[in-house]
Amino acid sequence: MSYDPIDHDFERGLGNRRAILGDAWVERSLGNANNFNADFQNLITRFAWNEIWGRPGLEQKTRRAIVLSITIALGRWEEFDLHVRAALLGDEANRLTPDELKEVLIQSAIYAGVPAANTAFTHALAILREVGPQIGYELEPAAPADASHPGVGRESRGEKSRPSLHYTVREPRNGKAPRHTVVLSHAIGCDLTMWDGLANQLAEDSRVIAYDHRGHGASESPPGAYTMADLADDAAALLRELDTGPVVWVGLSMGGMVGQELALRHPALVRALVLANTTSGYPQAAREAWEQRIATVREGGIEAIADAVMGRYFHEGFRADHAATVARFRRRVVSTDPVGYTGCCNAVGTVDTTARLRGIQAPTLVIAGELDQGTPIEMSQTLVDGIAGARLEVLQQASHLSYVEQPQGFSKAVRSFIAEL
Repeated sequence: MSYDPIDHDFERGLGNRRAILGDAWVERSLGNANNFNADFQNLITRFAWNEIWGRPGLEQKTRRAIVLSITIALGRWEEFDLHVRAALLGDEANRLTPDELKEVLIQSAIYAGVPAANTAFTHALAILREVGPQIGYELEPAAPADASHPGVGRESRGEKSRPSLHYTVREPRNGKAPRHTVVLSHAIGCDLTMWDGLANQLAEDSRVIAYDHRGHGASESPPGAYTMADLADDAAALLRELDTGPVVWVGLSMGGMVGQELALRHPALVRALVLANTTSGYPQAAREAWEQRIATVREGGIEAIADAVMGRYFHEGFRADHAATVARFRRRVVSTDPVGYTGCCNAVGTVDTTARLRGIQAPTLVIAGELDQGTPIEMSQTLVDGIAGARLEVLQQASHLSYVEQPQGFSKAVRSFIAEL
């Protein structure tokens, strides 16, 4: 058996070390080795860089974040600086963007302490001033009071019209001009938080606006029986106040009804439509059911209908497997202002756009839930038949709140549609 003079653990580790820290730094380190520290260099190359960094169980970017977090917690600032610089200048496959680095530092403030994170920001800023031109990143003045949680967006309320609507705006995380402005419009009895997951995905390259309908969430709740035209005009007023230009409208249930009416009444504001689990009109029996719902809420409050609503929102299997999610939506429904809820019930129950669907000129994706009893597939097909060029996507094992039950399938359908625009 021949003897192999190559120490493969060392060579593998050296390769990983170069990939993470860069050739120049590794060459300097090797060049500075001597009879006192060579054993240590051999040790960390074989064990840290081969035994740990050579394991495929985590992506290298994840391991970078772990190292940064631990060096912050331990206050090992020389090692921290080394890995910050390497993370920002590393190979494209494993480097961290300045925004990703910022997230590591912010999370470290909670788990390692604010003083440690404060020092980490000081060190990281010094390195960003040095390497920023190389990576195309410029440090610009920014007011802390204007900062917003990127997973929530900037929250505000409309000021120029009534009712005043509560909304959030997420700007594109890639720092570029938005590819689209997307508006997310929720179902009756819900609020803008139902869209958080999709909103954060779309905000990678688009401006994303989510809002609470009148009578819902933190929006104003005027008295009276609302119409779908009222809700569409509310949306139009908000979009004009925000100067959005034409938007990609994503609406589920009541939100999809508003989208239809918006496209008919204010076509210049609509670039494209996603109409999910919605209808252009109900048969007489369903209209009477909405009238009965209004009467029940007025007599006994929303609690009186809450369980029945959950039965329509979610199919039996989902309710059994995701009781906490169902409970969260139930709490949202019963906490909705009864005046606003019944007002929107009137708008939903009297929706009637079927005969006008040909007037919608925007590209349209219709999403239906296989198990949706409130707005069954037949109602979605009516939309597809009535809107020129519309296409239908049916989500399996999805009931009325299809996005909540099948978020991955819903998001894939929406993102694929938007990518074609």
